[in-house]
Amino acid sequence: MNTSLQQLYKDKIISELQDKFNYQNKHEVPKLVKITVNRGLGEAAQNAKALENSIEEFKLITGQKPIITRSKKAIAGFKIRENIPIGITVNLRRQKMYDFLNKLINLSLPRIRDFRGISTNHFDGRGNYNLGLKEQLIFPEIQYDQIDKIRGLDIAIVTTAKTDEESIALLKGLGMPFYN
Repeated sequence: MNTSLQQLYKDKIISELQDKFNYQNKHEVPKLVKITVNRGLGEAAQNAKALENSIEEFKLITGQKPIITRSKKAIAGFKIRENIPIGITVNLRRQKMYDFLNKLINLSLPRIRDFRGISTNHFDGRGNYNLGLKEQLIFPEIQYDQIDKIRGLDIAIVTTAKTDEESIALLKGLGMPFYN
């Protein structure tokens, strides 16, 4: 695909959504705000190598260095002390957001075994979409022999849409492969 998703949004999707939802103004049309890529690392408390490997994977996948999230309080049942690393997160905006979404839609999701599309049941009621992936190997930057363990990650796509219906129309226009 030679045109970027951002150009597709400006050239085609804005006018389609204006017609479909009867917006008076192009600024009413929902748009992408950010994409958050997140991974919880409970084992990072005992295994510092897991944190280092995850940071390197996120740098490759998103093109941006992740922020380390730390525990707010101690939980003895989970062997977690206060202020230790328990996860990593990346917020993508502007061009990096569109580049990541393009890669996710056109390269990564089709690499999932027996992939038939993603569910529309993961909207939050306010137009934001959450997607959980079971393994990082679907991203082309990750080599199988360079990972120590298969770990999942969560992707949250934040839009300005007021309803799930508007958000579904926006993401379908961008090429998101929904099946229901």
